[in-house]
Amino acid sequence: MIRTAALAHIRDRRLLQTRPTGKDVFYMAGGKIDPGETPESALHREIREELGVGTVEVTELGIFEAEAYGHAPGTRLHMTCYLGELTEEPRPSGEIAELRWFTLDEYANMPHVAPGSLLVFQRLHELALID
Repeated sequence: MIRTAALAHIRDRRLLQTRPTGKDVFYMAGGKIDPGETPESALHREIREELGVGTVEVTELGIFEAEAYGHAPGTRLHMTCYLGELTEEPRPSGEIAELRWFTLDEYANMPHVAPGSLLVFQRLHELALID
């Protein structure tokens, strides 16, 4: 089981996704929860590392479980996802090559999608927060 914390940051009814360097799939911004870390503290640390900005107005959206994309078959993802705002304009840093905002249909029609991200897209679409 891979435990992660992720940020659902919405702009113009689109959800922010990040593409790590050397990968062909976009994921939720965020990352693994270190031992002794809470999901929310991991979220703040990971967003600072990946996007070079802080997070504010953070509220838990939910826990999403799915197959972990890019890992051995049967590896599960346990993702605590938060809605939140950023303190300034995000920019890719560290291991992130690209940032992009997607609607549900735009993401679902990509050649490769992360199952955990897709679950978040579907939930946000059900809540009428994204197109």
